Amino acid sequence: MPTLPGRRILLGVTGGIAAYKAADLTRRLIEIGAEVQVVMSEGAKRFVGVATFQALSGRPVRDSLWDAQAEGHMGHIELARWPDLILIAPATADVIARLAHGRADDLLTTLVLASDKPVAIAPAMNRLMWAKAVTQDNVAKLVARGVHVLGPGAGFQACGEVGEGRMREPLEIRDDVVRLLAAGPMRGRHAVVTAGPTREPIDPVRFITNRSSGKQGYALASALAQLGARVTLVSGPTNLAVPAGVMRVDVETAQQMCDAALKAAADADVFVGAAAVADYRAAEVAREKIKKKADRLSLDLTRNDDILVRVRGARPDLFMVGFAAETEKLEQHAREKLEKKKLDLIAANWVGGGRAFDRDDNQLNVFWSAGGVRELAHAGKEQLARELAALIVERFQARAVPAKAKSPQKTK
Repeated sequence: MPTLPGRRILLGVTGGIAAYKAADLTRRLIEIGAEVQVVMSEGAKRFVGVATFQALSGRPVRDSLWDAQAEGHMGHIELARWPDLILIAPATADVIARLAHGRADDLLTTLVLASDKPVAIAPAMNRLMWAKAVTQDNVAKLVARGVHVLGPGAGFQACGEVGEGRMREPLEIRDDVVRLLAAGPMRGRHAVVTAGPTREPIDPVRFITNRSSGKQGYALASALAQLGARVTLVSGPTNLAVPAGVMRVDVETAQQMCDAALKAAADADVFVGAAAVADYRAAEVAREKIKKKADRLSLDLTRNDDILVRVRGARPDLFMVGFAAETEKLEQHAREKLEKKKLDLIAANWVGGGRAFDRDDNQLNVFWSAGGVRELAHAGKEQLARELAALIVERFQARAVPAKAKSPQKTK
């Protein structure tokens, strides 16, 4: 079982039905050694009583900036300095919006604004609220400021609907917290991973795509998060769940993926292009469904931007990893791509003949400059992801440029 001996968690509970899960989360954190101070919003108290959290945490619940006893010595400032992590679970659409806009209109939002400690949120809301562009924009603002987004999960919701937006389960969030507070080698680093296929529309009902499932990219995003990185996953259409502690940005076309990748890479330390991006798209997309008339149909294609080239042009200093799926001359083609796209690493694998696609296992050969090579033996994609993530850390640290020595001061 993971442990958090002596680590201090300030648990913010806001007004959603998932507040009942926060009671179990409190108990789960305490049973592995954490100290938990609960701060409740007024809305949260309509779902779960203060006495419940006080009994579970062994501490008086804080719920107001106007508590004369607590605020006699600026208690909220003292409380903002106390934790190792501020965790808001559940985090409603409302509190996410208020945090994104720097509001400080209750105790919890004031504590976040007054603290320099890491912040994590576990979103919980109706699937449509989560999917709304304004909510996604607010979440993106928080991620850009270093807030960790834990979930949400997908499944049956209290409103009777099914979809993405429900709060992750307490044990899953506890594992997220353990990971966030662990001293991983990528702690404080931002990694961007692209994964999955793209879809290039032909008409309103047809598109060009490929057989990528996204499993290897998702596994790699998870592995980097487990090493302490803040991970942004730019994903094409897949049926995969968002890995714990990873912020996913959903896209469909190659152009959308390119735009999202460039935006995410602006403050990244590591970029991994694991997506199977379409090289070409329809030169013109039919506005209406193409009817079956002639015996033959020609489709005019035009080339998509190369995402790795675009990102390298925007960030010459960025540590970049590419992928190469090959049916012949694996090392030759991989090294050509490594040099042409100015990558730091490239992971190559054989495809076709039942290999890689539609499977949970794979095998990778990883190449870098000056003849560097490492073979990652055939294994499950999650195991391969952990091995590749470790190699990325190794090469990233080897490439890190030491701080420049100060130039001697000139004398007059």
